[in-house]
Amino acid sequence: MVFVGYGIEAPLYNWNDYKADADQFKGKVLVMMVNDPPATRDEPTLFAGRALTYFGRWTYKFEEAARRGAAGVILIHTTDSAGYGWNVVRTSNGNWRFEIARSRDDKTPFVPIKGWMTNDAAERVFKLAGQDLDRLRRAAQRRDFKPVNLGLTAKLDLSSEVKKFNSPNIVGFVKGSDPQLSSEYVVFSAHWDHLGIGEADKNGDRIYNGAYDNASGVAAIISIGEVIAELQQAERPKRSILILSPTAEEQGLLGAEYYSTHPIVPLSKTVADINIDGVNFFGKVSDVKPLGAERSSLIDVISTVAGQRNVTVKPDSKPEQGFFFRSDHFPFAKVGVPSVNLQHGDDFLKPLTGQAQDFYRDYTAKYYHQTTDEYHDWWDMSAMVQESELALAIGMNVANSASIPHFIASDEFAAADKSRRGK
Repeated sequence: MVFVGYGIEAPLYNWNDYKADADQFKGKVLVMMVNDPPATRDEPTLFAGRALTYFGRWTYKFEEAARRGAAGVILIHTTDSAGYGWNVVRTSNGNWRFEIARSRDDKTPFVPIKGWMTNDAAERVFKLAGQDLDRLRRAAQRRDFKPVNLGLTAKLDLSSEVKKFNSPNIVGFVKGSDPQLSSEYVVFSAHWDHLGIGEADKNGDRIYNGAYDNASGVAAIISIGEVIAELQQAERPKRSILILSPTAEEQGLLGAEYYSTHPIVPLSKTVADINIDGVNFFGKVSDVKPLGAERSSLIDVISTVAGQRNVTVKPDSKPEQGFFFRSDHFPFAKVGVPSVNLQHGDDFLKPLTGQAQDFYRDYTAKYYHQTTDEYHDWWDMSAMVQESELALAIGMNVANSASIPHFIASDEFAAADKSRRGK
């Protein structure tokens, strides 16, 4: 077992936690922390300051460890660093775990063992190694940190099954009205999967319905598709519309990741992705938080559409939790398609009360990836309509625009954007 700090190599920030011979990591179990190294007074913008970067996401850490030839990864969990409690880790990882089926000649790196442990468990493990976790955690916040071989061996007795099955991405099309522009597509996406049947809660309920996350989003994009399909041909948007419900989002964005590398329509003809992951059913709002919109010229479209509806566009209120990297728009962004995750605001026109207030206030602690995320009669359908109509208007605006969105030149996805468009 080797402690590798935050498990990051980021030339952009002159940061490398893997300061050792490559063979030191092959076949090893790498222990690391989630999130980014913290910014300092001298470097307030280190790893984007307060905002989480992709380097801080657990998905990146598994990918980087795989590139190093690691046999496994154990992430050290704290509620502050992960953005959610241990209960979410348990329910999210306590059932079948899947991966995209790879061909024999696929060279995608893969870590066989992916695990988490609590901070208390990590303290005991490091004590066994004669190390102090807090001391090493502080050391890992500096650029001169070097990996520490813990002198321990991890052994795992695992009774497991391996199975293969097909889980589809669901796609629908509405052809655009312009003879030339109809070959280009605006995507509306919302993942249809959740955790299924898993660990029973204290009441014996084992069904993880995922009503907010993300049956509500699927309802929204189906409704958007129906509205556009019912328009007369002359009233339809100039560009075509693709309605996409990816699978296996809860397994690590697998469905969207697969689509981004096996698209039905060429990426060069994919203009933008508008993703919805949880629709507001609490009450109408006067604000919206389009996550990732500031990375591209989509922000101009969204600001215009929101202003027409007296809705204020606000930045991500919790950038440290990295929501931009946590839903199906992100694989689109990685391949250069301007993308946004449309998140509703929290300036409610009427103060929330009762169950709506409880659900909204305690969502992460009590409802996120829990059996309690289910439909209730108090849902405010007018709020769902408000958000869906806003998303529809954004998509229609993009689909009818003379120009297409693009990432700003300084963004990390600008190069991929230019590449897919042949520029």
